[in-house]
Amino acid sequence: MLGLLLDVSKVANVPDFETLVRFLVTPFLESPDALRLDFEPLSDGQRLWIRVAFDSEDKGRVFGRGGRNIQAIRKVLKATGALHNCSVHLDVYGESSQDSGDGSDRSRPRGGRGGGRSRRGGSGRPGPSKPSRRPQS
Repeated sequence: MLGLLLDVSKVANVPDFETLVRFLVTPFLESPDALRLDFEPLSDGQRLWIRVAFDSEDKGRVFGRGGRNIQAIRKVLKATGALHNCSVHLDVYGESSQDSGDGSDRSRPRGGRGGGRSRRGGSGRPGPSKPSRRPQS
């Protein structure tokens, strides 16, 4: 595995993604020794598929709330690859589409205007006007 990465970085003129992935993922792991990496350069040498695996207990920390951590890791890898004209894809072993945090799951409404109920419990539409409490003369 290490030999493959070193060969890839020399041949395809790409940065050392193994060190970068370890640097980004290891702080979230209880047991960093459990981290497994696999690198697969695709046909033209301009694309790299990175697969990571770790203990299932660490999954929550690596993915983060709403998938924020894994999204940030993917962005760093993609940006680094883009600097070297290389497309990078990170795949997490055992990840389902709901885990990825890529924003494709829209089952939970987001805050802001429109759609959904207000925090006050109403439907968001004004109700009928209420009679005035002032006595009429």
